[in-house]
This record gives sequence, C-alpha cells and structure tokens, in this order.
Amino acid sequence: MSQAIVSELREPLIDGGKTCAQVNDDVCGALEARPTVLWYAGFLIAASMLLTGVVTVTHQIWTGIGTWGLNRSVGWAFDITNFVFWVGIGHAGTLISAILFLFRQRWRTSVNRSAEAMTIFAVMCAGIFPLIHMGRPWLAYFCLPYPNTRGPLWVNFRSPLLWDVFAISTYFLVSLTFWFIGLLPDLASVRDRATGIRKWIFSVACLGWDGSNRTWSRYEKVYMLLAGLATPLVFSVHTIVSFDFATSVVPGWHTTIFPPYFVCGAIFSGFGMVLSLMLIARKTMRFESYITLRHIDAMCKITLLTSCIVGLAYFTELFTSWYSGNPYERFAFANRLFGPYGWTFGLMVLCNVLIPQLLWFPRLRRAPLFVFLLSIVVNIGMWFERFTIITVSLHRDFLPSSWTMYAPTWVELATLLGSFGLFFTCFFLFCRLLPMVAVSEVKGVLKYARRAEEVQHVH
Repeated sequence: MSQAIVSELREPLIDGGKTCAQVNDDVCGALEARPTVLWYAGFLIAASMLLTGVVTVTHQIWTGIGTWGLNRSVGWAFDITNFVFWVGIGHAGTLISAILFLFRQRWRTSVNRSAEAMTIFAVMCAGIFPLIHMGRPWLAYFCLPYPNTRGPLWVNFRSPLLWDVFAISTYFLVSLTFWFIGLLPDLASVRDRATGIRKWIFSVACLGWDGSNRTWSRYEKVYMLLAGLATPLVFSVHTIVSFDFATSVVPGWHTTIFPPYFVCGAIFSGFGMVLSLMLIARKTMRFESYITLRHIDAMCKITLLTSCIVGLAYFTELFTSWYSGNPYERFAFANRLFGPYGWTFGLMVLCNVLIPQLLWFPRLRRAPLFVFLLSIVVNIGMWFERFTIITVSLHRDFLPSSWTMYAPTWVELATLLGSFGLFFTCFFLFCRLLPMVAVSEVKGVLKYARRAEEVQHVH
C-alpha cells in the first residue's frame, strides 16, 4: 500500500478529538451567539444586491422585455443562460446528500447540510428567469395542466420547455423534503437548548422528535427512501434541461451528447459553488475542525474528475462537427472558436479544463486559498459555457441575412446581480437560523475520527 493511501487512512474526518457534547456546543452554539461583523457585512452586501434585483425586475415587468438586448436572432440570451447556470449549481447538493450517502461516503457528513440548502436556493434563483422571460409572469399558471375553460388552449406535452416545469418543480420539492427530514434531529437539539419563543418554534419545527429507538428507525428508513428517490433526479433534471437544446435543429445544439455533457457540467459547477461557500463558512464560522483538509481534498477530486469529463465533451463536440461533414455544424463550431465571440470559448476552456488540471497536485488540493480562487474560476467558466452554447449558437444561424450581435443591457446585468443577491441572502440567513453542519451525522463519524487519531498516536 502506498504511503499516500496510508496517510489518508490515518487522517481523521473530524479534528480536535471532539466529543458529542462539544459538537453540539460548536454547531448549535453558533446560532445562540451574536452574529459576527463579517456576517453583518456579508448579509448587507447580499441584501443590497437582492434589492437591486427586485427593483430591476419590477421595472422590467412594468416596461416589458424590450428592456433586454434580445433581437430577432438571439431570442434566448442572459435569461436562459442564467437559468441553466443556476439549475447546474443545484446539482452538487443532491449528489453529496443522496448519492454519496448511498455509497456510504463518510466525508460528506460535514458538508451535506449546507450543500442541500445551496441546492434549494439555487433552484429558487433558476425558477425566476423562465418566469420573467415569459414577459407576463402572471400567466405562468398556463403551464399547469388543469381542467380549464380556455377551450383548445392546452399545454404541449411534447415540448421540453414544459418538461422543465415538471422536472424542476419535482426536483425542488424532493430536495426540500430531503433537506427538512435530515434537519429533524438537529432541530430537536436546538430545541433542547433554546428558551422562550425560540424553543416553541423549534418544538413545532422538529415535529415532536423524541430521540427514541423507534423514531430513529423510522427516520433512517425515510431518509434512505428519499435518498433513493433523489438520486435519479440528479441525472434527469439536467438531462431534461439539455433537451431544450438537443431536440432543436439549431447547429451546435442538435446533438445527442448534450444530456451526459450537461449533467457532468452541472455537477462540476455545483461542486465549484460548494467549495466557495464551504471555505467561506469554514473561516468565518470557525469550523476548521469539521470542514477539514480531507473534505476539501475529496471535493477537489470530484471537481477534477468532472472537469476531465467536460473537457472530453468539448473535444467530442468539435470532432463530431468536423467528422459529420455537415457544413452548418462545421461553421457553428468554427464560429465558436474564431468568430466575434471566440474569446468566450477560449475563456470557457481555460477556466473549465486547463486551470482545474492543477488539482492533480495533492499540495494544491489542500491549500484552501488556492481552492477558493479555483472554485470562483470554475463558476465563471461554467457561466461562459452556457453563454457560448446559447448565445453564440443563435447569433449566426442558417441565413447570413439574419446574423446579428448581442450585448446585454444594464437590466440584464442587474437581474443577474439580483439573483446572486437572493442566493447569498438566503444562505446567510440559513447560516444564522439553522445548523449548517449535520450534528447527528457528524456524531456518527466521531468513532472513526478517534480511530484515526489512535493510529496517528501509535505511529
């Protein structure tokens, strides 16, 4: 056995020789203490961004989507780019919670709760953009297949755009249920420490949790069933989102590689956002003992794997367009590389394929500052990937007479800023109001931490 594997086996999941009581004090005590200056500063910045977005979207709905930079050729741009980006961000939470739980990966215990919350907030941000893209969001209920008196007007079940409505709403509800069920033991822990109105609120929220053997048995069965239900959603949701493009005849979109390509890209961008949030929380909430270098290293390995898969997808797309002999496909990809938006393709490859290759070096995977900067680079690259797929494929289609350029207006930029404001405002409130580390699951891996510390002591 190599020295690297031996050292990894000896490394504890939780540092500091924590006891169950200390875990309660560290995680639940953070909710009882006064917020730090860093929390107030971050929350005010996020709330300001959210307010900017609310004002901008209100102006846009009042005035109309003519405030955007769309034209006859580019009918999808910033709004759908942001929609696909935020849906992708939401995939890592379910992957960490459900799939890694089914595979009994113990390192997930310190990061799964925050990743699940990130999933819910990201899907909320994603849902905004199709609504405002409609131009008349108050008519969104037209997408619901319910008995109505509108005569022949009925939803088109053959449209992937309608599949999005069902897939994302199902994903949101299952993820929310999975997150809430996982919270129940920790809500009871906070209840037992709280007083006054907080005790009453958490008593209602934990649904009468009493910690008995029967309660734990039923909880574990329900959690396992929800994990099994959520797992196929990780693959189905972004597969269906990819059908928005793959079922069209637009050159650059009409390709069967999109479903697996979109799923891997979503996990890639989701882990990038998880790393960003976890490293911030690790420092500001003083959770270095719970979010250890081993957790960061494990997440970096998955990020590296998905980066390689995304790079393979880029190469496969280019090869397929050349090998097909289709002049429209060849031109679409030549335009991506060498056209007026060629810089977006270069930035996409640099951020998503080339820079993440540095994660092959174990020392860099365990450097929190480097990993934090890399996670930001990954999300920048993944946003530009969606922009390249959507906008660059549309601005030059079959007819040269319809070729045009697209540039976002201040309304679109402010709406994107507002979506980040909504995401981070929700996350700051979550950190303040609910346990961001799964106390009950961390307690379950303490024995492995003690074994690792004993091994370290012996050696």
